[in-house]
Amino acid sequence: MTPVDFWFDFASTYSYPAVMRIEALAAEHNITVRWHAFLLGPIFKAQGWQDSPFNLFTAKGNYMWRDIERVCERYALPYFRPSRFPQNGILAARIACWYGDAKWLNRFVMAVFQANFVQDKNIADPEVVSQILSELDLDAEAIIAQAQSPESKAKLQAVNQQAVRQGIFGAPFFMVGQEPFWGQDNLALALQTAGQQ
Repeated sequence: MTPVDFWFDFASTYSYPAVMRIEALAAEHNITVRWHAFLLGPIFKAQGWQDSPFNLFTAKGNYMWRDIERVCERYALPYFRPSRFPQNGILAARIACWYGDAKWLNRFVMAVFQANFVQDKNIADPEVVSQILSELDLDAEAIIAQAQSPESKAKLQAVNQQAVRQGIFGAPFFMVGQEPFWGQDNLALALQTAGQQ
């Protein structure tokens, strides 16, 4: 079976249900998931957008907010529309990027998404991120200090460049080998494809 490379942005609404569902679905088929945090902002800017397309295009944004409600209802996921959108997920992304092989990574990622899309917390606030890390019994001070280092900043930039090279333009995004799948609605198909390879 081929591993699934799972690309997500902490500010992405549709990444939220994918983050909350992928681990259990992958375990059902004994598929390995490799988690990759990245930033959509630089990718959007390269396309000439200075904001999320959901903010730039009113009809698209209105549809998305209603659709994400339906998606969360369908999968019995708690959801509260955040008062800030998109949120600044750079700190969380640097942590997830630097500690990409940590056993606690998926729990951290899920907790940050819940802080954003359930608890309406400001995930750009180091205090919020620190609390999440502490609740996972991790050394929040050391982890945040590492995330703010030049090395961590450079690593996230390199990962974003990798995403661009692979043709990733949105989130969530799943790569099964060289086969791309975009959107949380393609999660099951990506896992099915991985199980067949």
